[in-house]
Amino acid sequence: MTITRHPRPLGLAATVLTGVLALYIALVAFGNITDFGTNRDFVHHVLAMDTTFKDDDLMWRAITSKGLQDAAYIAIIAWETVAALVLIGATWLWIRRDLASARRLTTYGTLMLMLLFGAGFIGIGGEWFAMWQSADWNGLDAATRVFLISGVVLIVAHLSSGGDEASRRP
Repeated sequence: MTITRHPRPLGLAATVLTGVLALYIALVAFGNITDFGTNRDFVHHVLAMDTTFKDDDLMWRAITSKGLQDAAYIAIIAWETVAALVLIGATWLWIRRDLASARRLTTYGTLMLMLLFGAGFIGIGGEWFAMWQSADWNGLDAATRVFLISGVVLIVAHLSSGGDEASRRP
């Protein structure tokens, strides 16, 4: 394993931002586990589409099975938990200055969050289940924030390479 030094300011930024994102998603997962019912209700309402405009052309998409709703919520929590663990590991690697491994894990963790919040909440929840129509159960603003923050962390992690990856290519 080769441990390389990173340029101070960008490497420090990548370390801190990865750590902040790791802390955030770990707290989100912990909150969903310890206060299971609150966001469970959120997922149930979004999937049931019971607070949307109830357009007949869209309502066939609704999932009203409590079992399927709970399975979706548990899958979300599991995904958040794994993403948090990946980002915690990435933070540790940034601190140890194992740049290649830190960057790789940061990439995996941020992409996991971008898939969950971008494809899952914004795309599927927002559009397929018409979450944007709900005044009470609309998580698009929060999902957009996490998606964008994850993207910033991903960019900073790769900016901090200082060209070290290009010099290793054959």
